[in-house]
Amino acid sequence: MGTKGTTGAKGPGTGISRRSVLIGGAVTAVGTAALARDRLKRAWWRLPGVEKPRTPGQVDYARAEWTAASPSNWRRADRPDDYGIDRVVIHVTQGSFQSAVKVFQDPGHGAAAHYVVRKDGHVRQMIRELDVAFHAGNRSYNERSVGIEHEGFVDRPQDFTAAMYGASARLTAAICGRYGIPVDREHIIGHVEVPGADHTDPGNHWDWDRYMKLVRAAASGTGRKTAS
Repeated sequence: MGTKGTTGAKGPGTGISRRSVLIGGAVTAVGTAALARDRLKRAWWRLPGVEKPRTPGQVDYARAEWTAASPSNWRRADRPDDYGIDRVVIHVTQGSFQSAVKVFQDPGHGAAAHYVVRKDGHVRQMIRELDVAFHAGNRSYNERSVGIEHEGFVDRPQDFTAAMYGASARLTAAICGRYGIPVDREHIIGHVEVPGADHTDPGNHWDWDRYMKLVRAAASGTGRKTAS
């Protein structure tokens, strides 16, 4: 005599209940549907004649003033849906604030950062964070990072003022909070640290210990949840 069982509870010799099979199939179907929705979310606005809704002049950082960079110096995207953001890249302009803004508006320049920070702490946003700025000299890093330029010259430590460090640190902390970027030197880097980069900024006079301490303090003070 065999073991007593419940009629219809198991398929022959499988040891797997019909209920389990049905539940497993339903879970798989839900997962597949979720994946399909995610792919559609990322791709719908790229269809011909479809534009992702945007507000002209909108900033991602509440303390920033908007001035648009030339469209030739960045690429339209839908970050972080199409490219995850996991880096902040620190630059130095090798010039004045106004010269950086002007050159980022020049379609022949071929490069621009998302933000420019002035010596007095004023922040100008020129490219939306959801778009890919041509700032790092490395396509992969451009796609995954936010670039911040700082007014001054790498060989003049006096250009890196307390107001600049503080304003930039608050900006970086807000970016890290927005995308869940760890506040450390692996994820907050200098342009010189980008693979293949031929630039030396922010240079030896950029005080990384001071800067990271300020970023951590700003991140802690905002709870890393605010966008300002």
